[in-house]
Amino acid sequence: QAQLQESGGGLVQAGESLRLSCVASESAFSVNFVGWYRQPPGKQRELVAIMGIGTTKVADSVKGRFAVSRDNAKNTMYLQMNSLKPEDTAVYYCNALIKRTSRDLFENTWGQGTQVTVSS
Repeated sequence: QAQLQESGGGLVQAGESLRLSCVASESAFSVNFVGWYRQPPGKQRELVAIMGIGTTKVADSVKGRFAVSRDNAKNTMYLQMNSLKPEDTAVYYCNALIKRTSRDLFENTWGQGTQVTVSS
């Protein structure tokens, strides 16, 4: 069973919005969401947004357009993306520290990724 599952990607036109969701497995004992990353075509993975404790931060390239949030009751982290640009095209990944059982250590865990494509 996948520990993290992203959804919400797709093909949109420049200026439109998308909301990505990252749901952690209900079977996980403890989940600490870390944030969202993206990997543009032919480039390395880069940090997009950090989900801290009581605070959030986004990369300068998406500041004012993207926002990260979470719903603890739903074990879900979101990435709201507004005013999308072609350069936002990438595979988006969520990242979390997950403890599967009370006896396990936290493991750095990635979702499978969701494709976001922005056309001009």
